[in-house]
Amino acid sequence: MTEDRKKEKVLHTRITPDLEKQIREEASTLGISVSNLVRNILSNTFDLVENIVSDSAEITRSARKRSAQASAGKQSYSTAEPAPASQQLTILGWQEAILNLNAVCDQCNEILKKGGRAAIGIVEGSGRRPTICLTCLKEITHENEITDNE
Repeated sequence: MTEDRKKEKVLHTRITPDLEKQIREEASTLGISVSNLVRNILSNTFDLVENIVSDSAEITRSARKRSAQASAGKQSYSTAEPAPASQQLTILGWQEAILNLNAVCDQCNEILKKGGRAAIGIVEGSGRRPTICLTCLKEITHENEITDNE
């Protein structure tokens, strides 16, 4: 490998004195150099922004779908794209899961955070699988109701 390929590029930027102090303190706390901390922050920021954009797009699609359903007076789940009534999803059941991405509850619009628990719809056929929060799942399964037999 040539000497030029081994050299890393230097990036100069202006920052406020407060930000410089904060960066230096954090680097000292972590026991790493300021340049390593800044390099790590920049590298991780691109992945973080990509995940946020992806999650935000899904949240927007879900909110638009819910808004369109509310305007049309629909109460049932449908595929992500508008479809004729004959193509409505049939939900066979619900499976509790740990989310790998942020989501939005299809019933109450609660934001469901990555790493949290939710229920994913098991649907007949193909298409988008609805996601609901555990509170809405309890309402569906009537877990909050007490029967005389208990």
